[in-house]
Amino acid sequence: MARVKSNRFVPLNIAILTVSNSRGPEQDTAGDLLQQKVIDSGHHVLNRQLHKANIYKVRAEVATWIASDDIDVVLISGGTGLTPDDITPSAIDVLFDVSVSGFGELFRHLSCSQIGTSSLQSRALAGLSNRTLVVAMPGSPNACATAWDEILCQQLDSRCGPCNFVAELKSHRVEQCHSREMN
Repeated sequence: MARVKSNRFVPLNIAILTVSNSRGPEQDTAGDLLQQKVIDSGHHVLNRQLHKANIYKVRAEVATWIASDDIDVVLISGGTGLTPDDITPSAIDVLFDVSVSGFGELFRHLSCSQIGTSSLQSRALAGLSNRTLVVAMPGSPNACATAWDEILCQQLDSRCGPCNFVAELKSHRVEQCHSREMN
């Protein structure tokens, strides 16, 4: 499969999940930030949820989105630290067809300039499942901004080169079909 950039922007369908035992919808500032950044970038938020740190409920929600033909990307904020409530990596890594190790590595590298060696305590991760990109990042708005602004915004833009994630996602398959129909 080609992983090359395109001359045309492909808007993606994105679901956002916040994992937190201490925040409700009114305090979900990280989810609010991600939603606004997704929209400002020209993508669509198709679903947004907030769940307590329950490994099985989180896994079930993400698995439902992965199975959906409509969701290209799942963004998860929260639950990536080292406390007993930080269940996100354990909930989702079993769902990955392919791990994207570089996401966590790059995220921690970028975070180091902001929070120093505390970045080691982040278990941020990403993977591909059923042509859906699943990304988990810490629940602080600053961490979500770093992940979006420094990594995801570019990698979810079909015009970013030399390669990006769009060619691997469900929407790209639809775009390819439309391109063939027009030719």
